[in-house]
Amino acid sequence: MKGNIFKLEQVLSYRREMEKIRVQEFATAQDGLFLANRELEKHEQRVSELTHEFVRCQGDIACIDDIRMYSDFFARKREDIKQQKEHIVLLDQIVDEKRADLVEASKDKKVLELLREKKAEEFRREMAAKERNFLDELSIQKKAM
Repeated sequence: MKGNIFKLEQVLSYRREMEKIRVQEFATAQDGLFLANRELEKHEQRVSELTHEFVRCQGDIACIDDIRMYSDFFARKREDIKQQKEHIVLLDQIVDEKRADLVEASKDKKVLELLREKKAEEFRREMAAKERNFLDELSIQKKAM
């Protein structure tokens, strides 16, 4: 039974750990992207709310300072939305990179697992052949007696 030891077991264990790490990194990147998208939705929702408020109150605004305040706020929110969209693009690229890393780690692990299975099957065939030979030899010796 000593021949059934997979010589690359430590490498396989390492590859499994690397895959776990890549899964965690990918999940973290996806969470970051999700939160960034939610933040963008909040900014856009706030702009929408204030646009409706501005339209509703437009006839009641008496001074230019109020209009300037709304204008400055909209400009600031447009800039916030622009920056958030850029941030989302960057996070999306990071998610794609993490996904590619995860796929690569999974492939590396799968290759070693297939090799391990192949070696185990080869060992089983060898043991079965030895057992058949042994039984054949026993039956030949029994008939000779």
